[in-house]
Amino acid sequence: MRRVVIILRELRYHRVQTLLAVLGLAVATALLTAVRMTSAAAERETRRVMRDLGFNLRIVAKETDPAQFWRDGFPERTLPEDSVRRLAAQHGVFLTFNHLTPVLERRHVVDGREVLLTGLGPSVVGPGEGKQPMGFRIPDGRLHLGAAVAASLGVARGGALTLGGRPFAVDRVLTESGTEDDIRIFASLADAQSLLGLPGQISEIKAVDCLCLTSEQDALGALRRVLAEILPEADVLQVRHLADARARQRQMATRHAAFAVPLAVGAAALWTGVFLGLNVRERRAEIGLWRALGRNSAAIASLFLGRAALLGLIGAVAGVGIGTALALHWGPRLFPVTAGAMAPDPVLMVCIVVLTPCVAAIAAVFPALLAVAQDPAECLRAD
Repeated sequence: MRRVVIILRELRYHRVQTLLAVLGLAVATALLTAVRMTSAAAERETRRVMRDLGFNLRIVAKETDPAQFWRDGFPERTLPEDSVRRLAAQHGVFLTFNHLTPVLERRHVVDGREVLLTGLGPSVVGPGEGKQPMGFRIPDGRLHLGAAVAASLGVARGGALTLGGRPFAVDRVLTESGTEDDIRIFASLADAQSLLGLPGQISEIKAVDCLCLTSEQDALGALRRVLAEILPEADVLQVRHLADARARQRQMATRHAAFAVPLAVGAAALWTGVFLGLNVRERRAEIGLWRALGRNSAAIASLFLGRAALLGLIGAVAGVGIGTALALHWGPRLFPVTAGAMAPDPVLMVCIVVLTPCVAAIAAVFPALLAVAQDPAECLRAD
């Protein structure tokens, strides 16, 4: 208790030095907090933006003819609809696959025009993840039309279209995409199965891979090994350019965080070490007096280490508050897609407040050793 009082009195006596030390530590921890929060936000933003590029995995029947598949854009062979349920029910599958979406697709003639009729079932995501499913959720009896189809059929949003003798309401006309989606008619999976005479069947399962490995890291091999254990009757095809782009973006975000965090911690440690080194030099006479009065090395070292830890605690509390405020202010502007997810990170805040005094104390070890190694006679003579 007495040592704490001595440390507090010393900090009050050297007000300017104390303020500079706290300021430096606050800046470093504020930088660390802001960088860590914005790095997490950048990773979320990257995931969302890359996810919106579309599905990068297509799970099809193993007997699918590749030539037919790539020529027509969908497989002739079908899978049972419950393949999605079996895949989703497997423990740990969402570490590899996510956003499992059953799709049934065939060419279909409407008013003498050939279109792509695409039935979409609900996407399945990992339990408790709360992620927003990809794609459309189309109720039975409703349609979404591609831009070219809507124009050629003369149908607008809010209109009606008859397919297979059944009337459907047009909920949405999609913006022109410059892809084959412009000639698609999207319906619910149940409606598409009924119109195409394929009850209980799907063409494929579209998904997003969660491994985030590039082609050089054999991502497809890993995906096929996992799928072979769950759905041996199926194979997985990877849209490689999308998968590689997604993996490289996420790996870049991870590398950025791995670079910035040690940099901020190193800056804090260096600032503390330099500050305490200068402090030891200025207090040579005081240290010599303590030694002459019989204070042992442990007692003197504890004063310097305790001082560093206390400065680290004060700087961390201030820095965490400043860094959080900066991240919450600028984060939503930098990452507008996931702006709503920006929030204070209690785990990060506690970790920084707890670890910063430890880092400061470690940085003070060398100055403390310098202090206890000094000869009291030399110190007092010099003074």
